[in-house]
Amino acid sequence: MNNKKGILALSPLLLFILLYVGLSAIAGDFYKVPMTVVFMIASIYAVAISGNLPLKKRIDTYSRGASSGNLLLMLWIYVLAGAFAASAKQMGAIDATVNMALTYLPANMLLPGLFLAACFISLSIGTSVGTVVALVPIAAGIASSADANVALTTAVIVGGAYFGDNLSAISDTTIVATQSQGCNMSDKFHVNILIVWPAALLILVVYGILGADMEPPRNVAPVEYLKVIPYIVVLVSAIAGMNVMAVLVLGIALCAVIGLAENTYGLFGWLEAMGQGIMGMGELVVIAMMAGGMLEMIRENGGIDYIIDKLTAHVESKRGAELSIAALVSLVNVCTANNTVAILTVGAISKKIGDKYGVDNRKAASILDTFSCTVQGIIPYGVQMLLAAGLAHVSPMAILPYLYYPFAIGICALLAILLRYPKRYS
Repeated sequence: MNNKKGILALSPLLLFILLYVGLSAIAGDFYKVPMTVVFMIASIYAVAISGNLPLKKRIDTYSRGASSGNLLLMLWIYVLAGAFAASAKQMGAIDATVNMALTYLPANMLLPGLFLAACFISLSIGTSVGTVVALVPIAAGIASSADANVALTTAVIVGGAYFGDNLSAISDTTIVATQSQGCNMSDKFHVNILIVWPAALLILVVYGILGADMEPPRNVAPVEYLKVIPYIVVLVSAIAGMNVMAVLVLGIALCAVIGLAENTYGLFGWLEAMGQGIMGMGELVVIAMMAGGMLEMIRENGGIDYIIDKLTAHVESKRGAELSIAALVSLVNVCTANNTVAILTVGAISKKIGDKYGVDNRKAASILDTFSCTVQGIIPYGVQMLLAAGLAHVSPMAILPYLYYPFAIGICALLAILLRYPKRYS
């Protein structure tokens, strides 16, 4: 594919970025620029530039991307997460859980405590989405009660969620990365933890410093332990490996039972709360579908193949091979907004590059996983970011400046390539 066609194929994504960032800069406020409208413009443009195909075929391609199996699964999670969050809040589960955290955790330990909780849970369940669903409403509630920055506490959870997404043996990114590079998950873990532990430790210290001056909230209400049960069950079920959709359904059912038994709301009050929660996720559903359709147009027009061809054309050394693997998975992740799909897309060619230049397959798998988690953690249209923003009722762009951990692991992984670290695997 020539440069002109390749750049044209990628231009819808470039248009989206330029429009969103440019208009926000002009307005001086990211909240004033509806992401749905920018995605709509970029989507129309993507359909319009897609070659000489009949319009119906172009629309069919876009629709296929907007309704793929993986995307629809995420939309179901959005719907259930909205229903659970709203019914839990209406029943008093969030307030009770927040009061419990404020009662037993010193104010200056709230941020590092939330980060450690997110790291532990994500490592246990292997999914950043499940961690975000379970902890963001609690973190947002704590922030409101302690008069803290909601975007910051939400970012603490999102960052910690990628600790486990990157390292857990049952994470889909770990499974795909190790299978595509032909190494054991335990071996990949040993290399990966050497690369990212400095980032985790540094960010824990940073959150400790940022939270040192947090004032304890006044007049913390007594803890209603019965109302904490839905969140405890959700956390335990997720850690036990239950499917995230089943976890959310179980949480919704418990909210109904406890809310009705405590007379917090009646049957119709419960239904109304769930309805409001689902409607609150409407914008995220629209964004996710338009992003899926636009990215499918980019893939169909050869945008991802163009990236792969360009990045592998001038590799000449082991360091260059590792850098090309990192750049490949990062750029494809930007285009697909799915770190697992990005690794699947470039896994085979990364293996060929690694074998040709003698890259250790355990380090190659770590590079694939770490850079994909870095990019997935900071793109404002990723599933996890949109879900966290919806649950915390803040803009994805408000969360972005506080996402220290995804940025930190990306920097550590880049230094590991440039400085040939760990030596044994480089």
